[in-house]
Amino acid sequence: MIILGVILLIIGFVFGIPILWTVGIVLLVIGLILMLLGASGRAVGGRRHYY
Repeated sequence: MIILGVILLIIGFVFGIPILWTVGIVLLVIGLILMLLGASGRAVGGRRHYY
């Protein structure tokens, strides 16, 4: 999710498409939250790690 968020941020910035910029930010934040919860040892959605 983090990689997809970064890709959408770059595409949205280069081509000037604001919806891709917004979706990229949302995916990046959700990916970082899931990564932090997984790294702290807390199972999220029944899974310990999100790869």
